[in-house]
Amino acid sequence: MSAPTPGPARRVRADAQRSIDALVEAAREVFLASGVDAPVREIARRAGVGLATFYRHFPERSDLVSAVFRHEVDACAEEAAALSAAHEPFEALVRWLERFTGFVGTKRGLSAALHSGNPAFEPLPAYFQERFEPVLRSLLDQAAAAGEIRTDIAPLDLLYAVSRLCSGADRSADERMVALLIDGLRHGAGQ
Repeated sequence: MSAPTPGPARRVRADAQRSIDALVEAAREVFLASGVDAPVREIARRAGVGLATFYRHFPERSDLVSAVFRHEVDACAEEAAALSAAHEPFEALVRWLERFTGFVGTKRGLSAALHSGNPAFEPLPAYFQERFEPVLRSLLDQAAAAGEIRTDIAPLDLLYAVSRLCSGADRSADERMVALLIDGLRHGAGQ
């Protein structure tokens, strides 16, 4: 007897999706406050679901950590289009980099887990790059075409520079350091 042929991914019921969304949001908040080792009961309570529901959707803690990371990456990446539509190119770039700075602060709570060597987290750096590199490339290209920034900025270099500047310990200091970096993007613009 042969194994069943895998079919399309099963559609998640609306109530199950609401539970997943509530768990991811609750976990994000709890991780920020208490770290990724926070009690599962606290996350489930904040999400308004029982432990059985929690474990049905996230059998391993790494499943939840990955879901929170992907959710944060997606939310940050998706904001770029709205910023581009609402602002001039340089302003859209600045606002997105400020949003990314906030993402880096959020990621700090996940950092230890993401760098733990757990194989469940191995795909996440590629996901980070796949979602953020094209978004930032578009913002950079628009600002460069408008003559507002230099043209030789590699998106990944800028993402890693912002990430490394942000210690996460002092949000206002992180924002000041990123503001200095942003000012440097203008050096040599239009030449």
